[in-house]
Amino acid sequence: MITSNDLRPGTTFKLPDGIFRVISYNHNKQARGSAVVTTKLRNILTGSTVNKTFRGGEKIEDIKIEMRPMQFLYNEDAKYYFMNQSTYDQLEIPEDIIGEDKYYLKEEMIISIQFFEEKIIGITLPANVELKIEYTEPGVKGDTVSGATKPAKLETGLSVNVPLFVNPGEIIRVDTRTGAYIERVK
Repeated sequence: MITSNDLRPGTTFKLPDGIFRVISYNHNKQARGSAVVTTKLRNILTGSTVNKTFRGGEKIEDIKIEMRPMQFLYNEDAKYYFMNQSTYDQLEIPEDIIGEDKYYLKEEMIISIQFFEEKIIGITLPANVELKIEYTEPGVKGDTVSGATKPAKLETGLSVNVPLFVNPGEIIRVDTRTGAYIERVK
C-alpha cells in the first residue's frame, strides 16, 4: 500500500474502477483543513483520463509492474516493434500505448517496456535523448539576446524551442519528461 502523499507523475496504482497512472498532481495544504492531493489520472486499460482528489495520507493499493529492457526496431502503420535482446523475440505495441513518447524513439534505442500481469501498459524512456535538428531558422550573427529561443523541428517530428545559436543538422539533447531543450551535443 502507498499513500496519496507518495503520488508522483508516472506512479501506477489500482482503484476499484481500474488501474491508473498519474499524469499530473498537485499537493495542497489549507491553513486549518487537511491536505488534499489533486491528480489527473490515465486509465491504463481504456486510455481515458479522469481528475481525482485524494485526502492527505489516504491509502491506495500499489501494483507490481515488471520492466523488461528491449530495443526499438522500427514503426510501421501505427505499430511500434521492439526486440528482446536476450531471446530475440519481437514485440508489437500499438501507437495508443506509446502515446507522445513516440517523438523520443530512435532506432536501436534501448528502453523499458512495462508489463502488468503479462499485459503491456506502457514504456519508460531514458531521462534524455539526443536528436538531430531537421529544420530551424538559421542563426544570425549578432543575435545574442540572453534567453531568446526559436522553434526547431527534430528528426522524429518533435518540435522544441532552442537557443538562437543552434542550427539545422546539429544534434541536441532533449529532456523526455518535459520535452525541453537541454544542450547541444558536441
